[in-house]
Amino acid sequence: MRLRNVKDKENVLENAKNYIDNPERLCGKWQEEFKNNNDICVEIGSGKCHFIKQMARKYPDINFVAIERNRSVLALGLKNEIEDNDLPNLRFINYNAALIDKIFNREVKTIYLNFSDPWPKSRHCKRRLTHEVFLKKYDVVFKDERKIIQKTDNLEFFAFSIESLSKYGYVLENVIVDLQKIENNDNIETEYEVKFKKKGCKIYKLLAIKK
Repeated sequence: MRLRNVKDKENVLENAKNYIDNPERLCGKWQEEFKNNNDICVEIGSGKCHFIKQMARKYPDINFVAIERNRSVLALGLKNEIEDNDLPNLRFINYNAALIDKIFNREVKTIYLNFSDPWPKSRHCKRRLTHEVFLKKYDVVFKDERKIIQKTDNLEFFAFSIESLSKYGYVLENVIVDLQKIENNDNIETEYEVKFKKKGCKIYKLLAIKK
């Protein structure tokens, strides 16, 4: 799918109140940024940030950081709902997740991986966000207990994640193979999730914890 280019993206990001430029400067200092000691949760690959904005509204006593690599996509999300920049417990970052250990140091409670690129070709498996390459980086990011919540529509990627997380020592505390059939699950949807549900696609979800 071709990504839309937002021509005024630089202006949008520059004027977004809670957009963080040069996030490396906050490594080990995120509690100072949020001005509290609340837990910090991170979504990698936030897209237009629909999910994490809702999370920030619903859980005002938790701090959230949205990481999106594509500058235009992030700007589009902020441009469409610019009032969300005023959420005091939410920050936006344009960053490559492969360098996540450069911006957090033992500070994160939970990582959300929502509809990440499955990188279906085997030669690209190290790019998957649940590959051991990334799990090692997350070790530096997590404050204490490691907690990953993943949602995807791709069964092969989901199976890969289960195997990779298990081999790395994570315990799968919750594995759901059809999220739509779970009643009263308190699920907050992403923009992709809404589209996939309309198409009748199954949504897979897991909660993995490593102590």
